[in-house]
Formats: sequence, structure tokens, C-alpha cells
Amino acid sequence: MPLNLLILACMNYNFLYQRFAQRIEKLRKSKGLTQEELAVKAGLHRAYFWDIENGRNISIKTAYKIARALGVNLSELFDLS
Repeated sequence: MPLNLLILACMNYNFLYQRFAQRIEKLRKSKGLTQEELAVKAGLHRAYFWDIENGRNISIKTAYKIARALGVNLSELFDLS
């Protein structure tokens, strides 16, 4: 098994959720938006959005709503590098 696949297989999903949450927060702040403003733009409840930025697992549909509200595509949103 290639090393990068081995690393992915051993990763804790919570780590990925946290990295994704950090990515959303970084993009949100770069756009000068508060959590509440982005939640409204994405059609999400403020408290649910807070959970997302704290590592909650979300659906692709919700990720798409957030990406649209941020004015980025999904690939940018999922760029966890």
C-alpha cells in the first residue's frame, strides 16, 4: 500500500473534521464575515454553523451551501493542505 494511502487509512476522521472546520473559518474570515452572516448567506441556523466550525460532520449538500455563500467552489473548500 502506498504511504499516502496508509496514512489516510490510519487517520482519525475527527482530525479531518477539525481541518475542514479550520478551512471554513479561514475562508469566512478572509471574506470579512461573522459566523452569523455566513450562516444566513448559506441558509443555515447560526448554532448549527457554530457546530460546523467546531468540527461537526456535515453533508456534501451543506458543504455546497457554505461554498456558494463564500463564493468558492467545493474543491477550494476541501483544500485542506
